[in-house]
Amino acid sequence: MKFVSIIIGSKSDYEIANECSKILSNFDVPFELIISSAHRSPERTHEYVKDASERGAQIFICMAGMAAHLAGAVAAMTTKPVIGVPMPGSAIDGIDALYSTVQMPGGIPVATVAIGKAGAKNAAYLALQILALNNESIASKLADDRAKQREALIEDSKKIEVLIKEKA
Repeated sequence: MKFVSIIIGSKSDYEIANECSKILSNFDVPFELIISSAHRSPERTHEYVKDASERGAQIFICMAGMAAHLAGAVAAMTTKPVIGVPMPGSAIDGIDALYSTVQMPGGIPVATVAIGKAGAKNAAYLALQILALNNESIASKLADDRAKQREALIEDSKKIEVLIKEKA
């Protein structure tokens, strides 16, 4: 079975990671979520990536804060797409995680999204866009979702709009 793998660096990342899993669930895309650390459990991370790849993982979404080497460590172990989500929570509120995630050496790419909740959501959407390249059902659901987002924005605007009319 094909699926998306979500790896978080610690339990404290779960609440934000859940934003990602909700979106994948809404699109009926199978996923699994585990806690593994590039630093505290490197062997577990390596074994999991190998096993998940063999079982059908198509994309790895990695969420970690501070030194945030998880996405890079995973990217070094697979040629599957890796999406890194820098997590907030450090003394500099995730900027360190952003730099650690985005600054990868040439040849070992990590697609890096925003810090925190917006990044978790965008990681799910990016994974869906990658999967949609070979899945018309997901592509259609993405188009419908985008249209719903657009309509919701227009409706929100109607509730607060104040139109300025020029005096004649």
